[in-house]
Amino acid sequence: MLEELRRILMHDQDFSFALEILFRTTIVYFYTLMLMRWLGGRTVAQLSIVEFLLVIAIGSAVGDSLFYDDVPLLPAMFAILLVSVYNKALDKAILSSKFMSRLFEGRPRIVITDGQVHDDRLVRQGIGMDELYSKLRQAGVEDLAQVKFAILEPNGGLSVLTRDGRGSEALYRPPALPGDEMVWAERR
Repeated sequence: MLEELRRILMHDQDFSFALEILFRTTIVYFYTLMLMRWLGGRTVAQLSIVEFLLVIAIGSAVGDSLFYDDVPLLPAMFAILLVSVYNKALDKAILSSKFMSRLFEGRPRIVITDGQVHDDRLVRQGIGMDELYSKLRQAGVEDLAQVKFAILEPNGGLSVLTRDGRGSEALYRPPALPGDEMVWAERR
């Protein structure tokens, strides 16, 4: 019974596995995080890229340890712990630093100002006109002239700030428009 328990927990590993798991988890986690950041927030809908990666990483480690008898539980549990610790540390860094927030979460981008679509910004964000129009329809926009600002959010959503029913401009103050994007919009 003890030998079977050792096989389940450690398989044929000794405790030097910890350094290998630490190295592998560190490399794969941050490589995948950068790859997901490069792909953009719109690939993960309502989850942030960091949350999406957490789900994938933990899901993989949990799944492998559940389905493969040659994957010992302790290394899988150690990998899950490392991913969780990385995620917590990254959350704290994102909350405490604007630079880290932009690096890992992205930032909102104004893609429409006063009914004018900024094609260059759409291209940089990997959004086509058909997708933009779909998001505008979902927001209830019938005519581009209604749109004072449309902001592509880091999670891939589109926030639409419209003119009032008479066509006059309402006041837009933070947090409705991100500060650096407002400066950009005023220069246009």
